Amino acid sequence: MNSTAEIIVETGEPEKLIDCFKPEIKKGDRSKFDIKENERSVVFEVSAKDSTALRATLNSISKLLIVYEKINEVKDEQGN
Repeated sequence: MNSTAEIIVETGEPEKLIDCFKPEIKKGDRSKFDIKENERSVVFEVSAKDSTALRATLNSISKLLIVYEKINEVKDEQGN
């Protein structure tokens, strides 16, 4: 059974978010994801051969998004 999901992240700097994910973009045996840039958002399109692989890929994306968000919070606090 194939599974799919889409995550849309609104950001003022989509190119920076995409740069963070470039090292992670790879097609695995059971799952893959593509990234598309819109004017003020980034769309992650995830597809997997099974729900377990889908969940693992979504978790990986979520963890990196959390890191990206925390880095931006620190930068904002420092005025950068």
